[in-house]
Amino acid sequence: MVPVQTTIPQVLAAAVRRDPTTPLLTFYDDAGGDRTELSGATLDNWVSKTANLLVNGLGLGNGDTAAVTMPPHWQTAAILLGVLSAGVAADTTDPTAADALFTTPDQPTQTKAPDRYATGLLPFAMPLRELPPGFADFVLEVRQHGDYFPGQPVAPGDLALNGRTHAETLAAATARAADLAITPGARVLIDATTHPDPVDWLLAPLLTGASTVLCAHLDATKISTRAESERATLLLT
Repeated sequence: MVPVQTTIPQVLAAAVRRDPTTPLLTFYDDAGGDRTELSGATLDNWVSKTANLLVNGLGLGNGDTAAVTMPPHWQTAAILLGVLSAGVAADTTDPTAADALFTTPDQPTQTKAPDRYATGLLPFAMPLRELPPGFADFVLEVRQHGDYFPGQPVAPGDLALNGRTHAETLAAATARAADLAITPGARVLIDATTHPDPVDWLLAPLLTGASTVLCAHLDATKISTRAESERATLLLT
């Protein structure tokens, strides 16, 4: 019998177990020409590093909140999943009351968070040349933490994403997967502009057992050739 996943860390663990070596998330940015491909194992390493940063580096856990004010991107996926794996609630809409903040330099942000991280979302996870005052560079800081995270107690009733519990968030992801016709084993090409909600571009495919080709600043003239080269079976543009 396949165990039922009732929390988002369980969903991620199941996705990695299914096949840790094939692409789980492939990211394109047509504005800058970036292409980054992450296997389940590679994404899990970034998630573990982020969770270790939060738990071991900042001492955060259940009852704390991390704001993630970033556009759809593979780093955003790693941060969100790392936050949720650490037992910390994630908020993508209101950073004012957060205990930690992850953002990009172009986001004007007011927050009480004492720990603030910025990333330029640059190719090859390159660091920023200039940091906003009061911020640490996420990609430099997270690399100091281990690739393995032993896990935190996370319950279905714990807060997960934007005020929803893990159970409620997974229910929303299940509903969106049905709405978007995402099926197990699908290779889903997703336009980040038309599907900016992480429930759509991250959690619905992950929960369903699909893999994702996430496209930022999608050039419409490239859709057909990209779908063919990436062997996409479903286009959400």
